[in-house]
Amino acid sequence: MSHHNVYVVELDKKVLEDRRFREANPDHDPKKACLYVGRTGLTPDERFERHRNGIQSNRYVEKHGKWLRRKLFEKYNPMTFEEAEKLEKELADKLRAKGHAVWQK
Repeated sequence: MSHHNVYVVELDKKVLEDRRFREANPDHDPKKACLYVGRTGLTPDERFERHRNGIQSNRYVEKHGKWLRRKLFEKYNPMTFEEAEKLEKELADKLRAKGHAVWQK
């Protein structure tokens, strides 16, 4: 069933103060955005709100999440769980290769 989505959240650059985040992104271009890439069975808007409200949230999105970067993900949605699982990693890798600092679990 195609009701899963990938999504991308822009993070405040203060996230770079976190050692773990910095170490996960050694090739980050300081001119590029810090991003979180995830997948969900909810809409990206619903999932982002849950992050912001501390409900099953990623700590970086809860503390540093600014907004959804729709142009980076809307063209892919919706999809099956398996497709979302695969695309989440591929999209994170693609954005990291472009110089973005990316967190994806």
